[in-house]
Amino acid sequence: MRQFDLTPLYRSTVGFDRLFSALDQFASAETAPSYPPYNIERTAENAYRITVAVAGFTEEDLAIEVRENALTLRGERKAEAEKRAEFLHQGIAARAFERRFQLADHVQVTGAILENGLLHVDLVREVPEAKKPRRIEIATKGRTSAPVIEGQVADGVQKAA
Repeated sequence: MRQFDLTPLYRSTVGFDRLFSALDQFASAETAPSYPPYNIERTAENAYRITVAVAGFTEEDLAIEVRENALTLRGERKAEAEKRAEFLHQGIAARAFERRFQLADHVQVTGAILENGLLHVDLVREVPEAKKPRRIEIATKGRTSAPVIEGQVADGVQKAA
């Protein structure tokens, strides 16, 4: 894989540290663990679902944590007190795991459910009103929709206070 040197960008930008860290993580994705397998799907325009295959894990074995813009899923099976069977082949993985997902700004976890060996984590992007696009009316010469501020001269007439 091609290596990129981001040093010049660090010298000439301010406040993009998280972006550069994410790029570094993506560059090293070849060494990222592949267990447990997962899907990321878009369920609506601003809604997403992460589905993780966690066969053999119970709700007590799983932990979900959101810190800043990172979602962390952890799984660790508790040791069984009863006598364990002697396996001739053990193909079902029961090892502990930790899977991290970087979340974009304004993405919130709305819930999680465990069913049929799949952990579903639902997310939604809730953009604040101040960040949403808004339409600006354009004033024409015959029609002025711009507000008149107290004491401002409009159409050659001084407005009284």
